[in-house]
Formats: sequence, structure tokens, C-alpha cells
Amino acid sequence: MISIIIPVLNEEHSIYQLLTHLVEKSSDINTIEIIVVDGHSIDNTDGQVSAFAKAYPSLSLQFHTASKGRGSQMHAGSQIANGEILYFLHADSFPPQDYDKYIIQAVSQGNPAGCFRMRFMSWNWWLIIIGWFTRFSWRASRGGDQSQYITKGLYEKIGGYNTDIPIYEDYDLIHRLYDHGTYYVIPKWLKTSARRYEEIGVYKLQWFYITIYWKKRNGATIDEIYEYYLKWCQTSELQKSSSQN
Repeated sequence: MISIIIPVLNEEHSIYQLLTHLVEKSSDINTIEIIVVDGHSIDNTDGQVSAFAKAYPSLSLQFHTASKGRGSQMHAGSQIANGEILYFLHADSFPPQDYDKYIIQAVSQGNPAGCFRMRFMSWNWWLIIIGWFTRFSWRASRGGDQSQYITKGLYEKIGGYNTDIPIYEDYDLIHRLYDHGTYYVIPKWLKTSARRYEEIGVYKLQWFYITIYWKKRNGATIDEIYEYYLKWCQTSELQKSSSQN
């Protein structure tokens, strides 16, 4: 069984769509369970999940609340998962048709961890290029939006998500998997929203990601990265306020 773990925070407008997608694109819903882990949303996310559960009573669907923070939420989901394979999925990423079959197939072929290729739901030329590079197995081409499958045994062996870090949780886990020598890119395409790029700005957000990556690669600690993140957020808010005045 595959345990699909989805961290959410105020996703009332999108979670029902994602859950529907997961059911319709699954090769067999008996091979999956879905665990939605909420970081104390203040909207109707829980109501949308409840409505979906009533519409699909045969589906194994759980809703849990955990400390806010994607790493903490995903790790909390892993602790109650029944599947031998964990599949961590962001709330705005949509895996391909028969995604469950491809994940099971990849694991059976000796690939205990990996992701899908990714396309943004945008015609921005830079985002198209970023998506094109996700076909390669390079560490620099990875990101949480591509989703993450991993066997429960390997997840426990490498220590799972680090719940003590406030950011960079996906990259932290992915780096440890690469250091372990285990990572596979399934040659099928996942689609993900470009909403953060549209809200913040494509080049501005990509520069932030590149800076974070190189800081980590050059030995920066999580505290140093978090300090940079806070300064970046503060600067972004000031620029946003100035543009609105």
C-alpha cells in the first residue's frame, strides 16, 4: 500500500480538487490511503476533506492536525501511515495518470526513493525551462513540488523529516537521500501550480531558491539559512508595501 501524505494549511479552495485527482488518476484506489495533515488552518479545509470522505466512503482517508510547519506535518503523517511506501505530496501538485502503479513499479525495480518529473501550470518561459531540467537526476534539479516517494524502511533509516528546522525540510531530506546514494526520477510528468511564482515574481523567487541552495552547498547551517530567509521575507514585504503606496 502507498500512504499519500498531504500537508495542508488553508487549502479549502484546492484540497477537494486534489483528492478527486488522486482517486481518478489512481490505477486502483485499494492500493492507496490518503492522510491529510493540517497545520491548524483557519478556513474550511477540514470541511472540504470531510465532504470528500462522504462522497468516497470506500477510500481510506484520514484527517489529522499537527504542529504548523510542512516538515512537522509530513513527519506526523508518516507516523500513522499504514503503507510500506510513503508518498509526500504538496497540496498544489498533481501526479500523473497511474501514479501509484509507477511508484510501486519503481520500488519493485530497486529504487526505494524518488520523485516524478515536473511541469509548472504556466507558460512562463523560465518555468518551462525549470520543469525541463527535472528530467535529470541531478541533485540541483530537485524540489518538494516534484513530490517524494520513499519506502517506510528507508525513511526510518535516514531519520525522516527533520522537525526541528523551520524551512528547507524537503531539500534536507532529499540531500540525505542523495548522500545515501539512492534517488530515482520516474519518467512521467507531474503538474504543479505556479501560484507562488505568480504571487512573488518568477525571477525573484527563483533567485531566492538558488541562493538557499548554494548557501547550503557551501556549508551554511540551517540557522544561517533561516536568518537569510527571514531577512528575505522582510525585504519582500517592504517592497510589496512600497509598490502598493
